[in-house]
Amino acid sequence: MDDGVIKYQCHWLEKEANLHFDYSAIEVARALMIGRNWIGYDQNYDVGFGNISQRLENHKFIISGTQTGHLERLSPNEYTTVTEYNIDKNTLTCEGPVKASSESLTHAAIYEQSTLIKCIIHIHHTDFWNRLLSENKGITNPSIPYGTSEMADEINRLFKEEDILSRPLITMAGHEGGIISFGKDFEEATQTLEHTFKNGMHR
Repeated sequence: MDDGVIKYQCHWLEKEANLHFDYSAIEVARALMIGRNWIGYDQNYDVGFGNISQRLENHKFIISGTQTGHLERLSPNEYTTVTEYNIDKNTLTCEGPVKASSESLTHAAIYEQSTLIKCIIHIHHTDFWNRLLSENKGITNPSIPYGTSEMADEINRLFKEEDILSRPLITMAGHEGGIISFGKDFEEATQTLEHTFKNGMHR
């Protein structure tokens, strides 16, 4: 299991936390995911899983830092700002107290699809993931690893070939348990996960 491994070239500019950003909405959404154990920590593999981000201006976004899944709540010191990225070159620049999540390049690729997308949540849930795979909608190629420029290209393919915005969920076939939700705000992103989960899963 290689969750949390950064696969892009990360240029990290260590800086103090961005205290001008309002973290309340992102923390409320993350708390819901923590409560579901959709973002969290896997003791068997000693690795955190799941991440969350919010769009800023000028192609920038705030994202949870790598390996922060074990923390019930995050302070501004566990978030960082992605300031630049180049999907073709598999590079990303972030600035803040921590390095950006290993999934940051995938978040960047999703934000590129529509200016209406303001928030992204990446969760893990194996049973939910297996059901979504069986529905054969919004599924990435199982040979494509997470957090790479190839995954970003795969995101582009899905948006071109399918109406992803009609149900803003992407299932990462090559990343066990990995599901991505997004929307115009965190309410939409969390409701998509909750409603899809409840409508097809026995709790």
